[in-house]
Amino acid sequence: MTELHENHGQLTVNAAGRSWTLERPADLESLWESMDENDPEAEEHIPYWVELWPATLALCGWLARQDLAGRRCLDLGCGLGLSALVAANLGAQVVGMDYEHDALYFASRNTRINSVPSPLWVRMDWNNPGFAPASFDRIWGGDIFYEQRFFEPLENLLLRSLAPGGRVWFGDPERTVSSTVWSKFSRRGWRVRNQGKEVVPFEQARMTVNVWELFRPQ
Repeated sequence: MTELHENHGQLTVNAAGRSWTLERPADLESLWESMDENDPEAEEHIPYWVELWPATLALCGWLARQDLAGRRCLDLGCGLGLSALVAANLGAQVVGMDYEHDALYFASRNTRINSVPSPLWVRMDWNNPGFAPASFDRIWGGDIFYEQRFFEPLENLLLRSLAPGGRVWFGDPERTVSSTVWSKFSRRGWRVRNQGKEVVPFEQARMTVNVWELFRPQ
């Protein structure tokens, strides 16, 4: 059971068997209102990272049930860092990757606040990843297929960065835009498994999240 309590500058969440406190600069609505509407790149920098999305919370529950000790792991779009911190707390060697510098700043602060071994926080664009081939045993991301244009660069990253025998996990809240993603992966040679649903409270409502597992046949 995942419980989330939030205010403008801090989130408290019970996930993966413990309580987590996460600092953030403000809530999404406040930061969005402060953005420059005339900035031509504003759409690329909408601060989605300041929220804890249901897909990430579902992934945390899934990670807590896996054997991650000693495994090399990559958190795609780590945001405030929760799923990376959960994995680090389980003994994984974690890289938390995000495009936004501010997200990584707060993820680093949240490492210290929660007293867990620090992941390596990396600012990187998944369109141009800089990881060596076969770097990671496990890769995951929460709700990252919210635009169709993300599929190709993300699959390219997975094909390059996932080690032989590795696993990929995605939390997906059944968005219309991502509904065809899983069959597309399957057609391209991935083994795709739906590992179950979790209903997560979110903004006075409840959202159903699927956890999908992908791997390449040996």
